[in-house]
Amino acid sequence: MTTDQMGQLFALLAALTWGLSLSFFRRSGESVNPLALNLFKNTVAIIFFVLALIFLNTLQPDVHPLDLTYHFRDQPIENLMILVVSGIVGIAIADTLLFYSLNAVGVSLFVIVECAYSPVTLLFAYWLLSEELQAAHIVGGALILVGIAITAGEGRTPDRSMRDIVIGLSYGFLYIAFMAAGIVYCKPVFQIDGFPLLEATTIRLIAGTVALFLMMLASPRRKNLIKVFRPTKTWWLTIPGSFLGGTLAMWFWIAGFKYTETGVAAILNQTSVIFAIIFAYFLLGERMTYRRWAAVVLAMSGVLIMSMLSGKKLPAKPTKEKITAATIRTSSSPPDSERYCLSGRRGDCAAATRLDASR
Repeated sequence: MTTDQMGQLFALLAALTWGLSLSFFRRSGESVNPLALNLFKNTVAIIFFVLALIFLNTLQPDVHPLDLTYHFRDQPIENLMILVVSGIVGIAIADTLLFYSLNAVGVSLFVIVECAYSPVTLLFAYWLLSEELQAAHIVGGALILVGIAITAGEGRTPDRSMRDIVIGLSYGFLYIAFMAAGIVYCKPVFQIDGFPLLEATTIRLIAGTVALFLMMLASPRRKNLIKVFRPTKTWWLTIPGSFLGGTLAMWFWIAGFKYTETGVAAILNQTSVIFAIIFAYFLLGERMTYRRWAAVVLAMSGVLIMSMLSGKKLPAKPTKEKITAATIRTSSSPPDSERYCLSGRRGDCAAATRLDASR
């Protein structure tokens, strides 16, 4: 299996685990505040990631099991700061908005909004990483927006007004924007500087969790929010959801971005729409009307069109050298393979050589 194929597999696994976790989170949200649920999710995820790092260290005789910084000591401090900012934006803020949106509109409507993930991610990749934006992306993005628009009145119930639906959809759009910005912003850290995946994910989680903890302390309802950590029957929902959505899906998601192209990973991740609708139907009893299916068809058609990579390419936008992968590739510095193999850094020399050969 090639590196690109591995990335595509990771992206699909992220879609599956994320689609299942949404049903657990939706049911948990009936009794748990979104900020508290996000804090709980991240805390569970940190535990699993730290245990994974300790286990992997035990497999290396020259590394102490508790030396969690061994594999990124030689990384510049700028990379650590990028991961911290990415964690605050893409985890603390974005995921809290996710839970607000999920509570407001339910899984089947939320995942249609989530289709905006592909065009938004591609836009951020265009602006921050100088990746090519094509006419097919614009057409596909327009279809996705139409699909979202026709579902606006679908979620109305006796206890859920049109205003509530609009607010919930707005939360969903903001979630997509913050999430995409967070992951695209830190992509050069993975792809160019070879920052270890598990360690980077753990740093993002810790940064996001610290930010959420400070937000909780500032809340006048902090005494109620902290109750999420007291064992209750809700844990039967929050723990599986946190493991699936906060641990497995996050690792698979970032791995997909690391090992394949941003656009390919984003498109494959979008299959979570289908998985989520299936799980919501069987686990939550959410019904799918003809109008919602039409919206899904439009949105998924937009995703497929975006994957065609056909039509006239739009010129890449020049970006600032200090944050982009493109300017790093075109700078006068030696190629990655030379920097990795001659400097003694712990990065993957062979992977860097393949990256240079592919340019």
